[in-house]
Amino acid sequence: MEFNRSVRMGVDYYPEHWDSALWEQDARLMAESGVHLVRVGEFAWSRMEPADGQFDWKWLDQALDILHSHGLEIIIGTPTMTPPRWLTEKCPDILPILPNGQRYHEGVRGHRCYNSPSMRTYSARIVQKLSERYAKHPGVVGWQTDNEFSFTDCQCPACADAFREWVQARYSTLEQVNQRWGTVVWSGEYSDWEQITPPYGGSTFQNPSFLLDYSRFQSDSIAAFQQIQVDIIRRNCPAHVITHNFHSYPQKADQYKIAAELDFASFDYYPNPSPNKIETAPYSGALSLDLTRGIKRRNFWIMEQLSGPPGCWFPMWRAPRPGFLRAYSWQTIARGADAVVHFRWRSATVGAEQFWHGLIDHSNVPGRRFKEFQQLCTEVNRLGERLQGSTLDNEVAILHSHEQLYALHIQPQAEGLNYYENIKVWHRALTKLGISTDVIHSSSSLDGYKIIIAPHLYLLDEATAERLQTFAAAGGTLILTHRSGVKDDHNVCVMASLPGLLSACSGVRVTEYDPVGGDTLTIRDDQDNQYAASQWADVLELDTAQPVAVYADQFYAESAAVTRNPWGEGEVYYIATQPEEAYLRKLLRRIGDKRQLAGIEALPDGVQITTRTGPNGSFRFILNLSPEPVSIQLNDTYTSALDGTVKEDQLLLDPYDLEILEIEK
Repeated sequence: MEFNRSVRMGVDYYPEHWDSALWEQDARLMAESGVHLVRVGEFAWSRMEPADGQFDWKWLDQALDILHSHGLEIIIGTPTMTPPRWLTEKCPDILPILPNGQRYHEGVRGHRCYNSPSMRTYSARIVQKLSERYAKHPGVVGWQTDNEFSFTDCQCPACADAFREWVQARYSTLEQVNQRWGTVVWSGEYSDWEQITPPYGGSTFQNPSFLLDYSRFQSDSIAAFQQIQVDIIRRNCPAHVITHNFHSYPQKADQYKIAAELDFASFDYYPNPSPNKIETAPYSGALSLDLTRGIKRRNFWIMEQLSGPPGCWFPMWRAPRPGFLRAYSWQTIARGADAVVHFRWRSATVGAEQFWHGLIDHSNVPGRRFKEFQQLCTEVNRLGERLQGSTLDNEVAILHSHEQLYALHIQPQAEGLNYYENIKVWHRALTKLGISTDVIHSSSSLDGYKIIIAPHLYLLDEATAERLQTFAAAGGTLILTHRSGVKDDHNVCVMASLPGLLSACSGVRVTEYDPVGGDTLTIRDDQDNQYAASQWADVLELDTAQPVAVYADQFYAESAAVTRNPWGEGEVYYIATQPEEAYLRKLLRRIGDKRQLAGIEALPDGVQITTRTGPNGSFRFILNLSPEPVSIQLNDTYTSALDGTVKEDQLLLDPYDLEILEIEK
């Protein structure tokens, strides 16, 4: 289902938390403030079905009718993250069994096993009733499945049975299981299918191939649980869109699998306004947004956006200073969000999230943050139709994979060597150069890109290796790193010189490696500049590659640390260690200049530039996501899409301010 409409603003609203006398005035103020979208319902199962088979829709009918009467469109969340107490009492198999053997009891949320037959049956029933009821409601436009899917690491009998079936479907015979997992080690060979169970105790010291497959099984279980809901909603509400709100990265669950049958991905975005996060928040947030866009390789929604200091199971964060909410909301749009829904309309007076602040505080008196939100709504509504159908068209991509992440989690390679954190460094280096970047799954098409960065291809199959070599041979620049080609996709080490299947195209062979961890070594580039490096050091033997930088110390001093190898019409770089960000920026700038990437420049800290292009032209977003004023040199004369003024020479931006420039076709 396509949902190509103007960019819009929204709020998360919980009518069941408030006296119905407030609903009318809330809806009126939402509409007056420029809100267009409202999400409801994702935790309200006990109000929808207060007893087994007894459904109460009167309150929700009234709430939706009021919202619709003020021109507001509605997204309904299926309430399956919070099965009610009557249900868990009747069907205790719904409650997950944790690795330590304890049950995950009610009282928080997420207390449901995805493989529980009871959970699947009752989830299907509530989604059926809910989607039937509101299929033709004029205000309802779409659905959010569940809420923030994640692993429960459940090890109940239902999961044991489902995992056993999953393994049988994947491997057919026990001989295949024993061979692929290498169970001969520690006398772990299976002689009966009943012996295959979840990793009881959850120990990371168990067989790594088995643990990786159990993580795959868990992602498949989430996808199957969600598919029950998707099928029902598609049948009852064919004109509605369906999404899911993913949350903080890195995630163990495989979002690519979970999102496969959705119309688009959504993300819950909470940039941290605390002073100790000022330097990192803009960049980690940018990566999260680019990753969300890459899940479906299309624009996305923000289903929860920071509205005030969060606080729940941790002390409250600092209050966002003036401009922060506006700037970070525009950041999401600049990176492909077509809707920004703020969590939440009003701070809760009851429950665990009382101090996860909304746009309006407990006083119910709109204050500074709410006025900033109104300004934001005005700006977005003014530009929303012009941005319709626009997206980012990037020439650089970073490859990402949950399986790489989890495999490196099972067997950490060295102190500080963290798959996602190292992707952050690459992405941050590109962002500081003004190079807009996609983050895509490692199996995605590489067409249209000039540069592909493939960090830590620890698990490597022939199909991926072939696609990467073909990309480079056709004229692309491929950047590989250490810990590539170490294992096959069964998490089994290969008996070959690293980087294994990529040795030929990289032109190097790893003869030895040094897990440097938290220690520091030095590398030297071809201009005699020195940079720090850490985590890892591959000692290389060069076949056809040429050194770009060498180690300056350690027992492998003067051997290559970074190499370049011509490959067909393109080139392959190999990064044998983890250099500091300053070196990566310099290397990427050199490569970007060579590949004639647009807009390469060193940006002030906290400044980010992206461009959305569509049928109504191109719009360049320049955001100052820092608490200091900045000056940006413009290379032409532009018209501001925000206020129509002409911008030339120097663009001055206050703290947490932004500009959107119209780019001539």
